Amino acid sequence: MTATGPGVPRIDTSRPHPARVYDWFLGGKDNYPVDEQLGRQIMAIEPAAARAARANRGFMRRATRLLAEESGIRQFLDIGTGIPTEPNLHQVAQGVAPDARVVYVDNDPIVLAHAGALLRGTPEGVTEYVQADAREPRSILEQAGRILDFDRPVALSLIALLHFVADEDGAHDLVDTLVEALAPGSCLVLSAMTADFEPENVRRSIEAYTAGGVTLVARSQAEMAGFFKGLELVEPGIVCVVDWRPEAGGGGEEPVALYGGVGVKA
Repeated sequence: MTATGPGVPRIDTSRPHPARVYDWFLGGKDNYPVDEQLGRQIMAIEPAAARAARANRGFMRRATRLLAEESGIRQFLDIGTGIPTEPNLHQVAQGVAPDARVVYVDNDPIVLAHAGALLRGTPEGVTEYVQADAREPRSILEQAGRILDFDRPVALSLIALLHFVADEDGAHDLVDTLVEALAPGSCLVLSAMTADFEPENVRRSIEAYTAGGVTLVARSQAEMAGFFKGLELVEPGIVCVVDWRPEAGGGGEEPVALYGGVGVKA
């Protein structure tokens, strides 16, 4: 199996990249001094940033497991994949259903460099990587359509992605285009930043990202709901990611600045 998409772009180490900053928050090694510098700035403003990154990954794992176990979904499209961390989405999905088909999408050259690791799925399933920009949904659908059957249900994961795309830059059009292409029974799994819990810390974090040349948008619960229009929200709806179906013994954690939700297409 090989990754698909355009040629490998040059890695820009002069500016921070969201995926690499996120990797630093998670304790990864695939980042550069400029990413660590911004990560430390954010941590000085919001000490819970690393905990938020871990909570977000936990939400992804729980949502993926739910859809594979209870909804019987066997196809997963993860856009804005980020640098691989264990366990990856395909490991969760194929741990439930070895024949699950998973397509990862990202435009960061470091993620492309790790595509070989991403592609190590089960023999029964399919795990592929597509090099594409999240703001070009039709290109993503065309490439992913060579691997996934869009006439059957697909779980579309947009995990910690949309806070890097402003409304005026087409965030809603992006989601609408992708969801429109999905078959009934498909699901949208979404997490994104909010200022509802810690407005001042989030405001300062946004300023730090902006100074680093990175767009960052915080959305309210009502604004998050706009991405799920026409979909049936899975209980408990749009909540802080730590409160979305916590595992046994979990729950009751301090909130982090991320909402999460899952919606089903009728």
